[in-house]
Amino acid sequence: MNTIIMQIGLPEAIASFICFLLGVGLTAVVFQIVSRAKAKTFQQDIQRQINGAKKEAENIIKSAQIDVAAETIKKREEFVAETNKIRAELRETEIRLSKREDNIDHQTELLLLQENELKKQRKEIERRLNKIEAKNKQVSALMAQQKNQLLKITAMGMEEAKDLLLKRLEDECEHEMSTLIQRKIEETAETVGEKSREIISTAIQRYASEHTCEVTVSTVEIPNDDMKGRVIGREGRNIRAFEKATGVDVIVDDTPGMIIVSGFNPIRREVARLSMERLIQDGRIHPSRIEELVAQTKKEVNHKVLQLGKDAAVEANVRGLNNRVLSLLGALSFRTSYGQNVLRHSIEVAFLTQVMADELGLDSSLARRAGLLHDIGKAIDHEIEGGHPAIGANFLKRFNESSVILNAVAGHHGDVVADNPYTPLVGAADAISASRPGARRETLERYIKRLEKLEEIAGSFKGVENAYAIQAGREIRVIVSAEKVDDEAAVKIARDIANKVENEMTYPGEIQVTLLREVRCIEYAK
Repeated sequence: MNTIIMQIGLPEAIASFICFLLGVGLTAVVFQIVSRAKAKTFQQDIQRQINGAKKEAENIIKSAQIDVAAETIKKREEFVAETNKIRAELRETEIRLSKREDNIDHQTELLLLQENELKKQRKEIERRLNKIEAKNKQVSALMAQQKNQLLKITAMGMEEAKDLLLKRLEDECEHEMSTLIQRKIEETAETVGEKSREIISTAIQRYASEHTCEVTVSTVEIPNDDMKGRVIGREGRNIRAFEKATGVDVIVDDTPGMIIVSGFNPIRREVARLSMERLIQDGRIHPSRIEELVAQTKKEVNHKVLQLGKDAAVEANVRGLNNRVLSLLGALSFRTSYGQNVLRHSIEVAFLTQVMADELGLDSSLARRAGLLHDIGKAIDHEIEGGHPAIGANFLKRFNESSVILNAVAGHHGDVVADNPYTPLVGAADAISASRPGARRETLERYIKRLEKLEEIAGSFKGVENAYAIQAGREIRVIVSAEKVDDEAAVKIARDIANKVENEMTYPGEIQVTLLREVRCIEYAK
C-alpha cells in the first residue's frame, strides 16, 4: 500500500496516515463481517435450542398426559374397588338388617301370641271371678234365706243358726276346692307330659350323630404258618412269656393266617394285639424282647388312652378334669355295649343333657359334665365289684366332684333318689342315646326275649304273684304273696332269683332284684 502511495507522489507521513485509515476501515469491515457471521451462528444456535426445547416440552407434555391418564385409570380402578367394597358391605349390612328384621318380626309374632294367650287367660280369670262372685252372691242369698227359714221354723238362736250355716258353707267350699285342686293337678300332669315330650324331641332333633357300631378286634394276622411256631417258641416259652407280660390268653389254632388274642380287659387286649403285631413285624421273638416290647407298648397305649380322654373332654367342652379321670374316660373308647362305643355314647349323653338343660334354663356346663362322666364306672367295673353307677360315683368322689355330679352318676339308672334336676336329665339322655335307631346291635326281638326270660325266672319261684322287668332289663320287680311268704323267705327268694339269673343269663353290668311283700286288708261296708 505504501509503495502505491509513494508512486502516486504523496509524502510518506501522509501515506502512512492514509494506510492507517485504510487499515482501520478494513479492520472495521472485517470485524463487522465476523460479527454478523457470529450473530447469524448465535441465532441459529438459539433457534436450535428453541426447537429442542419445544420438542422436549412436547415430550414432557406427552409423558405428563400419559402419567395423568395412568393415574386417572388407577384412581378410577381404586374408586371402583372401593365402591364395590362399600356395596358389598352395604349388602351384608342389608342382609343382617333383614335377618334382624325377621327375628324382630318373629319375636313380635311370639309376643302377640303371648299377649293373646294372656288376654285369653285374663278373660278366663275374669270369667271365673265373675262366676265365683255370682256364687258368693248366691251363697249369701241362700244363707240369708236359710237363716230366715231357720229362725222361723226352729227355736234356734242366732248364734246356733250362724254356726250351722257356716258349717254347711265350709263343707260346700271344701268340696269345690277339692274338685278344683284335682282338676288343676290333672291339667298340670298333662302339661308336664307335653312339655317333657317337647323337650326330649327338641334334644333329639338338635343333636345329630352318626349311627356307628365300633367293635374291638382281637385278632392278629400273620404272614405264614411258620410264624405260628416262632410265636409259640420252644416248648411254648414265647407264648407263656407273652401271656404273662400282657395278662391275656393267646389262641394259636389251625385257623390260617390268624392268631386270636382273648382277654376280658379291653386295654390289656389292645396292648397284646399291638405287641403281637410289632413282634411279628420285628421278627425277633424271645422272652426278653417280648417283655421289652410289651412295656413300651403299654406306655404308648396309656398315653393314647389319656389323649382320647382329653379329646373327649375338649369335644364335650368339659374342663378341670384330673388326668386319672381323663384316662378312665379314654379307656371307655375300648369298651362297647351291644356294639355301641361307650365313649361316643358318653359324649352323646353330654350333648343331649346340655340341650335339655338349656330348654329348662339350667346350667349347661354342669349338665355336660354330668352326662360325660355318667358311665365312667364302666372303665373299672371289671376290677371292682358292684354296678357301674355306684363305682363311678365313688371314684369321682375322690377327685372332689360336686354333689350334683355324684348324684347324677350314681342315680342315672334310678339306683339312688335324685336330689337335683340334672340326674333325671342324664337318665333320659342315656336312654335316648342307647335306644336311638342304629345305636346298638341288639334287636327288638332279642331285647324282648331277654325281658321275658327275666320275668320267667322270677315267676318260677313258689309264692311269686307277679314279676316285671323294668329299666330296660336292669331291674326285676318281684311281688310275692304275703300269706305264702314271710319276711325271711322273701329275702331267700330274692337271693335265689339273683343267683339263677347269674347262672342262666348273659347280660352287661348287673341286674337289681327288688322283691316286694305287702299285706292288703280288704273290708266291705254294708
